[in-house]
Amino acid sequence: MSKIVVIGAGQAGASLVARLRSGGFDGSITLIGAEDVPPYQRPPLSKAYLHGEMAEERLFLRPEQFYADQNIVLRLGAAVGAIDRGARTVSVGDEVISYDQLALTTGSDPRRLPAAIGGALERVFEVRTLADVDRMRPMFEAGNRCLIIGGGYIGLEAAASARKAGVDVTLVEMADRILQRVACPETSAYFRDLHRKSGVDLREGVGLERLTGDDAVTGAVLSDGTEIDIDFAIVGVGITPATALAEAAGLECDNGIAVDAHGRTSDPAIWAAGDCASFPMRGTRLRLESVQNAIDQAECVADNMMGKDIAYDPKPWFWSDQYDVKLQIAGLNTGYDRVAVRPGDRPGAVSHWYYADQQLLAVDAMNDPRAYMIGKRLIEAGKSPAMEVVADPGTELKSLL
Repeated sequence: MSKIVVIGAGQAGASLVARLRSGGFDGSITLIGAEDVPPYQRPPLSKAYLHGEMAEERLFLRPEQFYADQNIVLRLGAAVGAIDRGARTVSVGDEVISYDQLALTTGSDPRRLPAAIGGALERVFEVRTLADVDRMRPMFEAGNRCLIIGGGYIGLEAAASARKAGVDVTLVEMADRILQRVACPETSAYFRDLHRKSGVDLREGVGLERLTGDDAVTGAVLSDGTEIDIDFAIVGVGITPATALAEAAGLECDNGIAVDAHGRTSDPAIWAAGDCASFPMRGTRLRLESVQNAIDQAECVADNMMGKDIAYDPKPWFWSDQYDVKLQIAGLNTGYDRVAVRPGDRPGAVSHWYYADQQLLAVDAMNDPRAYMIGKRLIEAGKSPAMEVVADPGTELKSLL
């Protein structure tokens, strides 16, 4: 009987094993996860779950019984020590599990502050896992003081959640502007204004020199010399692909575990999908950090593990919820040189359309789901309406289709 082992019980791993069974694979499936809980959705962690509006069980992608019903062996709280490619086995503690095909859906790890600048102090948190949020939840009380390091989406979402709980928030971003790596200046300005109006002390062009305190953090010294008193800190300075196992096994890695268009690594018996995998697209190698990519790529890999020959063709989209604003992003803005700004139909609604010369690349839509949906359809169809037409409030968006 054919044996498939999947390492990493997150969104990608859960999607992959479910697709194998729904696609007719009747061999052995083992899904191994380092955490003690079944695969769960991460986006609500720092929002509804943090605020007690969602029970832990509602985070689970599927009830734990699903895996038993589908004859999927779910190994939780199990850290894989090594992959032996020659023997086609993986080691979990003293146990050795054999495979015919192996899939790596190991996800990503948060970047942590060095211990030398206070990263190892108590009450310094990252926002990545259920356990992370459980540890920080008691600190979300009105009047507590929080420093958030990093003005990307992780940091901004954490700031919004903290303010909702009545926490006093200082957010520092060492770059010239928040979201500088991922968004245009217009989108940065929108969220800068939103957070400042919501009471965040947002400081751009200012980094962290060090956190202070004996055992637990009590203060911070910023790069401009400012000293502030805090009760806890949240580190939101990005994530890195979890490639340690792959690298130790000698697999090719390039900004993640390098896979071909079908999801196969440099070892023909090993595949990868999700945050940890980089794949060829538009003449370069790309890695996408999103729920949508984790699901779609994992399902494509599952199909190919069953003998299909499907090249992964992503249709990227992302979202972020902050206060009462829903940001929806379609496409990839890499290489843009111009931005069309289109007002929405209600206060606070606007969309930013990214162009490279005459080609529409991406759309950021703030509280404007109609602009998002139409922009997404245009991008996927390869259509690029003129910038001045998009920016004209008199243009009926649907007519662009």
